[in-house]
Amino acid sequence: MNNFVYDIPTKVFFGEGQIKQLPMLVDQFGKKVLLVYGGGSIKRSGLYDEILELLPECEIFELSGIEPNPRIESIREGGELCKLQEIDLVLAVGGGSVLDAAKSIAAAAKYEGDPWEFVLDRRLITDALPLITVLTLSATGSEMNFHAVITNFETKEKLGTGNYHTYPYASILDPTYTYSVPRNQTAAGTADIMSHTFENYFSSTQDAYLQDRLAEDILKLCIHYLPIALEEPENYEARANLMWAATTALNGMISVGKGGAWSCHPMEHILSAYYDITHAVGLAILTPRWMGYVLNDDTVDRFATYAHNVWQIPFIEDKFAMAREAIDKTYQFFADSGLPMTLPEVGIDETHLEEMSEKVAPLLTQSYVPLNAGDVLAIYQACLTPGFTL
Repeated sequence: MNNFVYDIPTKVFFGEGQIKQLPMLVDQFGKKVLLVYGGGSIKRSGLYDEILELLPECEIFELSGIEPNPRIESIREGGELCKLQEIDLVLAVGGGSVLDAAKSIAAAAKYEGDPWEFVLDRRLITDALPLITVLTLSATGSEMNFHAVITNFETKEKLGTGNYHTYPYASILDPTYTYSVPRNQTAAGTADIMSHTFENYFSSTQDAYLQDRLAEDILKLCIHYLPIALEEPENYEARANLMWAATTALNGMISVGKGGAWSCHPMEHILSAYYDITHAVGLAILTPRWMGYVLNDDTVDRFATYAHNVWQIPFIEDKFAMAREAIDKTYQFFADSGLPMTLPEVGIDETHLEEMSEKVAPLLTQSYVPLNAGDVLAIYQACLTPGFTL
C-alpha cells in the first residue's frame, strides 16, 4: 500500500429531516447567499420553498438552469454574480452537476482571471467561497470531495478541476429527497456509483486489502438495492444505502493507498464533450466493453476475484471463464436497469470516434491497463452494437 494522507473537512448531516441544520450552517458565513440549482425539480418537490422558509433573514440570489454537463459559461456567470453582489457563501441544491458547478463558481468568485484557466490548471485555485450542499441525487459523490468536472463545448473538452479549497464545508444528505428521482436517473446514478468504484478497484496492482473489500461491498450494495429502488421509489432503506454508497465511493475511502489513472472516465468525458450525453449512461456503455478488452493474463486474477467476491461466482480452474461470466453479469445488470447499452442509442455514430480516440489516449498511458489510440477506438467500436467483445 502506498503512503497517503486522508483529510476531508466536509461535515455530513445524513438522514431524514437534516435540512433543519441549514440555518445554523449558513449563519456562520453571512446573509448573502447564492442559491445554485438545475431545473424545476426542487420547486416541484417543495424543497425550494422549504429552503426559503428556513432562511428568512438571508438575501438570496439565484443561479438556476445548471446543465447536466455543467458548462464553463455557467461558471463564468456565477462567479461574476458572486463578485457583483458580494456573496458570502454558495448553497448548491441538486445532484452532482449542480454541486460541481457550485464548487467552480465558489472558486471563480475568488479568481481574477477566466475560470477556464483553473479548469486547465487546478493549482490556480487558491481560495473559494464557503460551500454548503443539499443533495437530491445519489450518483457522483461530489458532496464529500473537491472534484468538479466542467465542459467547454467550444473547445470540445470536459475536464476535472478542484483542490482542497473546493471541498464543501457541509453537505446535507436526506434520502427522502431522492424519492422523486425518475427511474432512468436512479439507474444512471447507480451506474455512476459503480463506475467510481470500478475505477478505484481496477486502478492499481498495489495491495490494499481493506479498500478493495470496501469497494466490493459498495458494488454488492448497488446490485442489491438498485432493483428495490426502481420498484419501490420511496423505500427509505434502499435510497439511504444508495446515497451513502455514492458518497463513500468517491470520498477517498476506497482509493487511498492505491493510485493509478482512471480508465473509463476519460473515455466518457470526451464523448460528453462532443455529444452532451448523460455521463453515467456513457460509463455504463463503456465499462463492460473496457473490462472485456483489458482482460488478459495479467488482469485475470483481479477479475476472477471480482467475479467471486461480488457476483458469488464459484472459484474454478478456468479464471478466464469466471471473469467472462462476471463481465456478462455486469453488462446485463446495466441493461436490466433500463440503461441504453450502445452508443447509437444515445446518438453517437462512427463519425468522430477516431478523432476522440486520438485526443483521449494521452490520458490513459498510466491507467490500469495502458491504452493507446487504437485500443480506445476498438473499445468505442465495440460499443456500437449490443453485447461486448472478449
